[in-house]
Amino acid sequence: MTTKENQLWRACTSILVGKNASADGSVIIGRNEDSKPAWPKHFRQMAAPMPYTFTSKDTGFTIKLTEPGVRYTATPEWTAEYGVFAEDGINGYGVAMSATESAYANPRVLAYDPLNPKGIGEEAMITVVLPYIHSAREGVTRLGQIVSQYGTSESNGILFADQQEAWYLETGSGHHWVAQRIPDDAYAVVANELSIEAIDFADTDNFIVSDGIAQFAADHHLWRENTPFIFRDIFGTNNAADAVYNWPRVVAGQQLLTPSAGAQFGQTNLPFLRRPDRPIQIDDAMRVLANHYEQTPYDPATKSSDAHKYRPISLANTQESHLLQLRPNVDNSIAGIHWLAMGVAAESIYVPFYAGITDTPADYQKGALPYSADSAYWRYKLLGILADRDFGRHKKAIGDLQDTLLAKHLGLIAATDQQLAEAADVRALVTTASNEAAQIAREATDQLIAELITEATKVSPLRFQVDPNL
Repeated sequence: MTTKENQLWRACTSILVGKNASADGSVIIGRNEDSKPAWPKHFRQMAAPMPYTFTSKDTGFTIKLTEPGVRYTATPEWTAEYGVFAEDGINGYGVAMSATESAYANPRVLAYDPLNPKGIGEEAMITVVLPYIHSAREGVTRLGQIVSQYGTSESNGILFADQQEAWYLETGSGHHWVAQRIPDDAYAVVANELSIEAIDFADTDNFIVSDGIAQFAADHHLWRENTPFIFRDIFGTNNAADAVYNWPRVVAGQQLLTPSAGAQFGQTNLPFLRRPDRPIQIDDAMRVLANHYEQTPYDPATKSSDAHKYRPISLANTQESHLLQLRPNVDNSIAGIHWLAMGVAAESIYVPFYAGITDTPADYQKGALPYSADSAYWRYKLLGILADRDFGRHKKAIGDLQDTLLAKHLGLIAATDQQLAEAADVRALVTTASNEAAQIAREATDQLIAELITEATKVSPLRFQVDPNL
């Protein structure tokens, strides 16, 4: 949540997948960026920054960036009024980052280490970290050092990945944080609460933490020494609001990926990490981020009395949904895939863009308030708005379109990958392929939009059976 008067409520859902938990050996991180029902996003290949001093328009956080960085994909806001909010991307070293998953620290912790209103927040994190890191672990270290030195204005979860590792970092107070490596054979689904469980301070291969965090917790009677250091219990919350707003989304994700575990709605304190029942495909991750409790009484698209009991994963406030796929046996600075669905994931299309793209399609760089027809964001929002007129009826058409385009996009990626080894200019090749992927989705989506508009002409309060003889 920003600190500006025009605050944007950012309440996301995230997924992280280890390389042995995925079907093809990819490390995958992804998130729904949730804010307002109408708040456009753009998609850009950001130029490599030269040394400069960054100042956040959101909090006033300032840092001198003394080294040049590398290019990176990003989904910045349509307006720079409140800052960049670059949110997610893959950089020129093949490292991915997504920031942030908003969370809450408890008042006991904040009493002794309050948030810093002028510290680093979501708006700045991608901009001052992603262009400068060579690995996921380095991303954790860099961001952690910034939080420790400057403080943070928010409690957040931040996702990092390279081809070998996925890491999840949580800021639990103004200056304290922990990070855990996702085991290669595991995944995590996270929903707006501090989630990391027991910290093993001796296991530096899998945990990185802020200096002095254990002593801080002990000194303020937040943790008793020689007992397990359960980060989410010590720093986080687990209250009635979490039971309605957060835990149900974790249940839904774990039901999809590990049905054998038997997670049930109403449960809390679910494990942060799970092993999937079967290898996770990229479209499994898409289904998690597009989930709105289908085939349950809690689906808000139904007329069930419990339809709005729990906050779903996919909802109208999603600005964009992304999956960052770091693949085996490729140069991920070129061939990592930034899957991007503008608008509501359940009603949109994940379009694959290669990390090495030299520029993004023109319609992905447009879109403001109000609606305009030349914007990719507004194209996919329009599709969802038309489907919403009779969602129960139109969801099959949306699902069929998503399946058809996924098959075409996966085929395009396979064909492009085969050409990479022989290509004289790999960045030109992946740019052409990415533009083709966007065009395939654009044409098919426009066709469905035309069909839905045509069909909608039959639905009007001014309908009357007209006598053909008059």
